[in-house]
Amino acid sequence: MSNRIGLEISRLRKELGLTQKQLGKIIGVSEGFIIDVEAGRRILNEDLIKKLSKALRGEIAKLDIVYESENNTYKPEPKKNVEKVVEKPVQDIWNDALAGVIMTVPVYNYKMERQAEIKQLPIINNKVEGFAKDKVFYLIIEDNDMAGFRILKGDRALVYSTHEIDKDGIYFVDYKGKKTVRQVKNIEGGKLLLVSNKGSLVTETVYKKDVNIHGRLVRLEILL
Repeated sequence: MSNRIGLEISRLRKELGLTQKQLGKIIGVSEGFIIDVEAGRRILNEDLIKKLSKALRGEIAKLDIVYESENNTYKPEPKKNVEKVVEKPVQDIWNDALAGVIMTVPVYNYKMERQAEIKQLPIINNKVEGFAKDKVFYLIIEDNDMAGFRILKGDRALVYSTHEIDKDGIYFVDYKGKKTVRQVKNIEGGKLLLVSNKGSLVTETVYKKDVNIHGRLVRLEILL
């Protein structure tokens, strides 16, 4: 019976386009555990059956399996009449399977008037990339002002939303009425050093009060 379960899990996982590692992350186990399950080398408990069933569209329930906690074995239930299930759109399947595990992160251009697209990131310990879920967004790089830092037009940068310079780094800022990306360093006297590099290094010393900080870049996805 374990082998039959494993084969069915493997089939449904592949239909959804999930890797063994991705499925393991969704239900909170290792990739090796999923490999063993699909090979029939693992016996699943009731909790894992429920998690897998949710992640794989609830279709594991079609195996009509009952878990017996007394001896950690499975036995088939008598077949029941099952109503025909209308297939959900692919996006709905993903939304159901990944709810609470994957977060949709908005992607903005520099104006930030509306989201240009979306990306999905895993939620780990109720955080995304180590930050509060409501404090991250993606930014489409719109110029080559930071080309010397390998940040090029068209790249996507994950940004931690903050209005403070908590440490030196690359920030999305508003200065002189223009939104842009700059390396920002704290210096004495309530001032900041703004650094750009479009082929040559350019620095500008400004007062903190004259700069509006929108966020700190924490990860870059390059355009190939």
